[in-house]
Amino acid sequence: MKRLLNTLFVTTQGAYLSKNGDTVEVFAEHQSLLRVPIHTLGGIVCFGNVTASPFLMGLCGDNNVTVSFLTENGKFLARVHGRVNGNILLRKEQFRRSDCLKSSARIASAVVTAKIANSRVVLQRVLRDKPDHDFHADVNIAVGHLGGSIEQASKCMDLDEIRGIEGQAADIYFSCFDHLITTNKNDFSFCSRNRRPPLDNVNALLSFIYTLLVHDCQSALEAVGLDPAAGFLHRDRPGRPSLALDLMEEFRGYLADRLVLSLINRQQVQAKGFTKTESGAVMMDDETRKTVLVAWQQRKRDEITHPFLQEKIDIGLLPHVQAMLMARFLRGELEGYPPFLWR
Repeated sequence: MKRLLNTLFVTTQGAYLSKNGDTVEVFAEHQSLLRVPIHTLGGIVCFGNVTASPFLMGLCGDNNVTVSFLTENGKFLARVHGRVNGNILLRKEQFRRSDCLKSSARIASAVVTAKIANSRVVLQRVLRDKPDHDFHADVNIAVGHLGGSIEQASKCMDLDEIRGIEGQAADIYFSCFDHLITTNKNDFSFCSRNRRPPLDNVNALLSFIYTLLVHDCQSALEAVGLDPAAGFLHRDRPGRPSLALDLMEEFRGYLADRLVLSLINRQQVQAKGFTKTESGAVMMDDETRKTVLVAWQQRKRDEITHPFLQEKIDIGLLPHVQAMLMARFLRGELEGYPPFLWR
């Protein structure tokens, strides 16, 4: 089992990261702010105007610590990683399956079925926790429709049709999302999913956490020797981590959406932490971004019994476990890919 290592998030603008022996040292305004031993890190994520020395990047490469650079709002810019790990035979099998539409559809069906099922559980939990609320009827209808989508996705073996089912299920799920926001509705209302850029506070939170999730999925796939760019549901596109996007589908509802709802409903984020630019894009300020990152790291330390392995693991290890199961399936050790199903 992979040890759950920390991710170092650097949000201080103007910060500079350097190598000091076997540690990562963070400087800002000519002062040392932090020193972290490299062996305790699983990744470094830099937001905005943060730079790093080539010697530090070499240290990270030697220790399989990926360094990612994002804009202040979480848009991916670039990443630096060391040598490619894993078995060439595994990656060649991944490429063969990715090129085969029939094989890709089989994996995509499992991934989309899990995504819809986990989204459905998000809604079912609300029905259970708030049985007498006035939105009960709308959410109940959506749960019923998503049940039909799960059955369709699990039987479908055509990639375009699977994507169509996924899109319809997403529309149904997000049509209820505003009902799940129970406090501070004036500042955190949700009409529809939008991105690039996000146009409201809720979408800004969703987009930011999805970016963190993609980063974790990409690192997990690289750690088991898979190529994050060769996907099954998401097809090849230069610069796109298609397999990481496939993998994150299973975790959107369980990890990302629930965290966004928790941050809003517990009033851990406030409207003053968001600003709208002239273009209409909504951005988080530095303090709000730090609040989200702390909550994200805390969430990853919670434990869950993995439904397939029946072992207790930290939630932060879920991408690594699913990447490992994907590799086992591609090597022929499992008859099918078992996606993460929240129960």
